Amino acid sequence: MDPSGELRVLLRAATAKDCELMISTLRRAGIESASCLDCNDILREIGHGAGVLVLAEELLQDPAFAKVLSALQTQPDWSDLPVIVLARTGADSPAIARIMEALGSLTVLERPMRVAAFVSAVRAALAGRKRQYVLRATLEGLREADQRKTEFLATLAHELRNPLAPMRTALSVLMNKQPDAQTSRKFFEMMDRQVQHMVRLIDDLLEVSRITRGKIALQIQPVDLIEVLRDAADVSRPLAEAAGQQLVLRLPAGRIDVAADKVRLVQVFANLMNNASRYSPAGTQIEIAVARNGADAEVVVRDQGIGIPADMLGEVFELFVQVGDAARAAQGGLGIGLTLVRKLVELHGGSVDAQSAGSGKGSVFTVRLPTCDREEAVVPAAYATLDLLGQKVLIVDDNADAADSLALLVAMFGATVKVAYAGADALRLVEELRPDIGILDLGMPGMDGYELARTLRGSPETAGMFLVALTGWGQDSDRVKVSAAGFDRHLLKPVDIQDLAAALAQAHPASEETKRT
Repeated sequence: MDPSGELRVLLRAATAKDCELMISTLRRAGIESASCLDCNDILREIGHGAGVLVLAEELLQDPAFAKVLSALQTQPDWSDLPVIVLARTGADSPAIARIMEALGSLTVLERPMRVAAFVSAVRAALAGRKRQYVLRATLEGLREADQRKTEFLATLAHELRNPLAPMRTALSVLMNKQPDAQTSRKFFEMMDRQVQHMVRLIDDLLEVSRITRGKIALQIQPVDLIEVLRDAADVSRPLAEAAGQQLVLRLPAGRIDVAADKVRLVQVFANLMNNASRYSPAGTQIEIAVARNGADAEVVVRDQGIGIPADMLGEVFELFVQVGDAARAAQGGLGIGLTLVRKLVELHGGSVDAQSAGSGKGSVFTVRLPTCDREEAVVPAAYATLDLLGQKVLIVDDNADAADSLALLVAMFGATVKVAYAGADALRLVEELRPDIGILDLGMPGMDGYELARTLRGSPETAGMFLVALTGWGQDSDRVKVSAAGFDRHLLKPVDIQDLAAALAQAHPASEETKRT
């Protein structure tokens, strides 16, 4: 049975007996059908859903049939309701000829007809109708996705402008007022916070793109879920406290071990806690509890915030979805955190769901993860404080501000630094400097970073340089191109000082040994 009625065969036969016979025939074939009394009845039933319209030729002579024909000619773009006309034996009918010219999906069967021919024609028409419904669903999905994308881009523009406003204000003050060192430091700290906020927004965009395409490798090992939750709370507590909220952990004694990538799992629960904080008013609690449930561990994040309407509970994890006025209620963010949560949890073999009593009544997110037996985990060694004394570094970037500021940063590690703003200038500087390390932008006019890297690798004098690509391009395909061009490391703009130091430490591993001796 088709509960929607969209695959029903609507019948208007020449006689009531013919109609009963056709309904019985279709029922034996497993096809749902319904009899229509007249043209008005046909119009009404089409509005409720129809898969095929079967009409006796006699109905075409009814003046009221003009309304049916008009309805068939004004269907939505995706729809072309199949029509089967049961023609009388004899000469071609002018009425049938007219309807054939007016309609696209029309089949004519001459009476009397074989049962097999009738059922076969109906089945073929229904198959075509099903394809139309698939097209309808695709078009509706595309329209909805386009609307969500439009809303998402508007949110993205808004969120990227937010940190730019205080940064521009701070720069204006620093350039025109020349405040004292203490006041300047406050402005610098504020700008650093805003830059970090923008970096997180961009990182979220890259993350959701990679994760939804399955382009992510997890570093799985046994980890203590209790420790993960404490770490996630440490990440989220500043946001909650700034909003006047209390983060409450209800954790059992002992361990609950799960096989997981600890960094990614901390990201999952920090996102859930941050989400709860953003959509909750001041003075409320955000409660995190964990317990074993059979072979699984269940983590519950409960808030007293704006809640989720019942019709949105199944969609809150979808990309680009915003729940009502949630975008305005949230204190920053792009609304893609829950998409990241679901994808990462599923990659760990778990599940996540959302519950809410309705708008204004808070939300409950439950994450279920399979537990595992405890094993010894491998702790990676930390790298030593970087010392590049005696090292020569060449920085190449067509953005002069970016190149000059990076040169100041690298010089802090003790290196001798030279800057070039184009690939050709870099090659001339190479002969003078004989650099040990090159930090190259990729998207430069003329000779780009890829070509420059290949040229340096192709020369015996510079083939051994340690090359770092510093770029805004961070997709997997970009990393493949960077590696193929001969780079040793790939860093994303704006570069984090710890990531840069780690890359340069790899270029100069002897610095640790030198410090010990």
